[in-house]
Amino acid sequence: MGQFTHRAPESLGPLVGKVKEYQVETIVDTLCTNMLSDKEQLRDISSIGLKTVISELPPASTGSTMTANVCKKITAQLTGAIGKQEDVSVQLEALDILSDMLSRLGGTLYSFHSSILNCLLPQLTSPRLAVRKRAIIALGHLVLTCSGNIFSELTEHLLAELKRNESTSTTRTYIQCVAGISRQAGHRIGEHLEKIIPLIVQYCNVEDDELREYCFQAFESFVRRCPKEIDPHIPNVMGLCLKYITFDPNYNYDNEEEEEEEMMETENGEDEEQESDDEYSDDDDISWKVRRSAAKCLEAIVSSRHDLLQDFYKTLSPVLISRFKEREENVKADIFSAYISLLKQTLPIQSWLHASDASGKDDVPLTMLQNQVPNIVKALHKQLKEKSIKSRQGCFSLLTELANVLPGCLADHIPALIPGIVFSLADKSSSSNMRIDTLSFLHVLLCNHQPEVFHPHIKSLLPPVVTCIGDPFYKITSEALLVTQQLVKVIRPLDKSCTFDAKPYVKDLFPGTLKRLKAADIDQEVKERAISCMGQIIYNLGDHLSTDLQPTLKIFLERLKNEITRLTTVKALTLIASSPLKIDLRPILGEGFPILASFLRKNQRALKLSTLTALDILVKNYSDSLKPAMIESVLTELPALITENDMHVSQVAIMFLTTLAKVYPSCISKISGSVLAEIFQLVHSPLLQGGALNAIIDFFQALVLTKTATMGYSELMKQLTAPIYSSGSAGASVTLHKQAYHSVAKCVAALSSACPKEASAIVNQFIQDVKNPKSSSAVKVLAFLSLAEMGRTMNLSAQRELKTVILEAFTSPSEEVKSAASYALGNISVGNLKEYLPFMLKEIGSQPKRQYLLLHSLKEVISSSPADGLKPYVEDIWALLFKHCECTEEGTRNVVAECLGKLTLVNPAELLPRLKKQLSSGSPHARSTVVTAIKFTIADQPQAIDALLKGCIGDFLKTLQDPDLNVRRVALAMFNSAAHNKPSLIRDLLNAVLPSLYNETKVRRELIREVEMGPFKHTVDDGLDVRKAAFECMYTLLESCLDRLDIYEYLNHVEDGLKDHYDIRMLTFIMLARLSTLCPNAVLQRLERLIEPLRATCSTKVKAGSVKQEFEKQDELKRSAMRAVAALLTIPEVEKSPVMAEFSSQIRSNPEMASLFESIQKDSASLPASESMDMS
Repeated sequence: MGQFTHRAPESLGPLVGKVKEYQVETIVDTLCTNMLSDKEQLRDISSIGLKTVISELPPASTGSTMTANVCKKITAQLTGAIGKQEDVSVQLEALDILSDMLSRLGGTLYSFHSSILNCLLPQLTSPRLAVRKRAIIALGHLVLTCSGNIFSELTEHLLAELKRNESTSTTRTYIQCVAGISRQAGHRIGEHLEKIIPLIVQYCNVEDDELREYCFQAFESFVRRCPKEIDPHIPNVMGLCLKYITFDPNYNYDNEEEEEEEMMETENGEDEEQESDDEYSDDDDISWKVRRSAAKCLEAIVSSRHDLLQDFYKTLSPVLISRFKEREENVKADIFSAYISLLKQTLPIQSWLHASDASGKDDVPLTMLQNQVPNIVKALHKQLKEKSIKSRQGCFSLLTELANVLPGCLADHIPALIPGIVFSLADKSSSSNMRIDTLSFLHVLLCNHQPEVFHPHIKSLLPPVVTCIGDPFYKITSEALLVTQQLVKVIRPLDKSCTFDAKPYVKDLFPGTLKRLKAADIDQEVKERAISCMGQIIYNLGDHLSTDLQPTLKIFLERLKNEITRLTTVKALTLIASSPLKIDLRPILGEGFPILASFLRKNQRALKLSTLTALDILVKNYSDSLKPAMIESVLTELPALITENDMHVSQVAIMFLTTLAKVYPSCISKISGSVLAEIFQLVHSPLLQGGALNAIIDFFQALVLTKTATMGYSELMKQLTAPIYSSGSAGASVTLHKQAYHSVAKCVAALSSACPKEASAIVNQFIQDVKNPKSSSAVKVLAFLSLAEMGRTMNLSAQRELKTVILEAFTSPSEEVKSAASYALGNISVGNLKEYLPFMLKEIGSQPKRQYLLLHSLKEVISSSPADGLKPYVEDIWALLFKHCECTEEGTRNVVAECLGKLTLVNPAELLPRLKKQLSSGSPHARSTVVTAIKFTIADQPQAIDALLKGCIGDFLKTLQDPDLNVRRVALAMFNSAAHNKPSLIRDLLNAVLPSLYNETKVRRELIREVEMGPFKHTVDDGLDVRKAAFECMYTLLESCLDRLDIYEYLNHVEDGLKDHYDIRMLTFIMLARLSTLCPNAVLQRLERLIEPLRATCSTKVKAGSVKQEFEKQDELKRSAMRAVAALLTIPEVEKSPVMAEFSSQIRSNPEMASLFESIQKDSASLPASESMDMS
């Protein structure tokens, strides 16, 4: 019987899915009745059975009525059982089951919420604490789904009871209940905080430690869950935390500061104290709970309020440091963890975004921290030798964080820290984790400080570290090898002169590492680190190894042949080959070089890249030891690596070829035609740009200088330009991609600058090509682009016909030729401003038809000329540009704006105020040009103009309120550029600017008009572009100024965007996905309002008979919405939200949505972690 009864409840689960609804109701009825039975065994089994049934019921969204009916049945029974207070165990079971139901199916029990509330509230005063605790849990689940009225009823009740304060015991329970509700549904309790907080503050002062603990737990949950509403109370709450974190009434810390000698004297005085303390024993002392909850609350404040950092360092940091001496281990751990949180918040954001904020308020907290470092070390260094492992680990993790936040800050304190490090490494009682933590701290310390500070301590540091290399536990060995590798760099830094003698320590370092290097059966990570560590030893100390060097290199050769260790070994050999000590590698090159060559055939990309780097350094440093046959073995592998499918590998391979051409010009004749063919293929590829293109240019210059017969100037030129010349007669279409013409032109210019004797002939040839009416437009484009690239660095003024040829081309029927000619004029002018710039300005003034092309030429001049060269012409250019800034043609205005912006950079102090003056000018066109010009003065690198811009960008941003729509649009584009490239310009203006920005996200009815197209009416929204620009700005601010946004206000506008036009919805879906990772708590609070629009998008149907584009558009929209849903589902605790639970079960039950969701999941698994949108 016994065994049967235990299995029975489990079999109910599958049954629920199979039997008819009324049968399930019968089962449930019976179980409920049995739960109230007198027999204990029957009760237990029935309650397990009920739990199983509830967990198997289909969610309400599947449309099954069974769930609702069963729940109603159970609920009525359960509330009855809870109300009867005869038998506590029945009550506890019933409360448990009710919690289960509320958490899974709360929404279904809507009609019962009121009766559930009435049944639970009296349980908060139950004589049994266990009952109170479970009632609180059940209430927590109830508040997730109940209506506003019921929520208010509950809060009113709690407030009233807290005010009544009948007994401390019930008050404790009510405060726990408030904290519980806040943890589950913080966003709802927010509006009641004004009334709740004063009450809790008042209870902090009651002499009852447990009550205080619950008060701080409540504060902590408010800080984490209702950041906006708690804001005005933060100073108050923080004050209480700081007061009670030091609350230890039964212990006297005073004589700690004086040294330990005094301990001896007080020993005899012990017994008198004993009597007075008679009535109080240490076991009754629970003040530590108060201190711990205060520490946790502080951690919550620190981690959520980045903006108060300076206050934290003023008030909070000193108090926390003074509490590092805490005697209770658990409390100390939380104090450490709060301080580590503070350090993490202080970590300077290491990114291009904040590079320009170098001088600014971001430094103040770091300086404040720097001043407190001595106190931190003073408070910690003795604890590093305490018995307690937990507190030592805490000290090390805090010091590790400190060394990361402020590299170099511990330099003066090394003598105080070394004994503790050595103690933890050598102490027999240290656990493995203790040793690992110590080693990893030591590693950070060595990396972040100057070598000299460690030199006096090497003698004591090295032996324990070397002992750890021999430790049987692989994780310790692995950390120890990392530390040793760093120590080697410290003992003998090769990049500066150093008086420290490393020689005596080689005998300690080398054998331990060698033993690990030789062992074949050890952990993979240990193998790799032993190889890297030995590589470092040879790089820094190779000259001290005498006879040990060659056998060790032989081991490297063995490791090179092993698939598992080869990559690490290639990297180690690269390091050794680059050593200034000129390590003798001859004995292994003969065998090693062919092995390296064979790696170029392998599929592993990292291996190919590392091998090319290794070969490159070997050819540079060991050229006299390499035989031609060795080089040839490598050459045959290269053609396969040069392909447009992998530009980076191609680039590294071509850089290696360039090294060969310089070091072994003789081997170049052996370069098979196939390598060159591949390189020409790349030059003609549309994908070539940046690094790979520069590598090819360097290679051609090196190649032509080798004077190899078949690869001279004319031969290379022919190959480069052949596809363009052969692209048929004058009418033939251009076959190569536009990018390829630029690449070819750059290579032509590079070859010509390497062979100046040949240059003038080729320039003449290009001019003839352009004049020849039979030339195809492709040939003309190439000629102009090549003249442009050559003209930038050479003076082409000897060519008398050049100006006329270019101006004639401006009337060519081909757009490509026109634009190439305009580019050529600009670049040739850069090479000779005196001759060409006045001519260009005169033409702009006198030739309205060619203005656009000439302005493009001018833009090239301004962008590429050095400031000094332009200075004499600035006034003329400026006057000319201002004549054209009101042009009706937007394209022309944009070029004018770019010229103005880049010209301003030549002399910002004088020109920026002039731009500002133009803001007040009458015409909207002029204003939009000026604002766009500012956009072109902002770059992501630091510039001279930055300080001036910061002072006046506010005036330009006022155009966000311009009456003209177009001006507002370009103002948003300028603002976006600043937020993206140089946030420091606008961070302090956000309070003023955000209202105008948010204002532009609203749909304006007056801008929507109907256009008749034949029989159809078509709506056009003129405000769409501005809204789009505004949402793009909002997205950019997430990345660069998140800490300055009121995220709740921000979410209001995201919500509106979710219901807007297609383009805007696409944007807001991406924003929502980003917000889910950046500020999950805020998103959780708004979930109900955010899910609706997502659900609407995911379930739209396209009208039958719509055009293909409409289907594709909807599909893209749904995918994007589903991506946002997938991101929301990654938020911790999101599954507690009933709306989300219902939506995700709706997705699962709808085949179309389910398959879309799965494909999104697959995509995101293959994508890199952050999905961001590139809006530069």
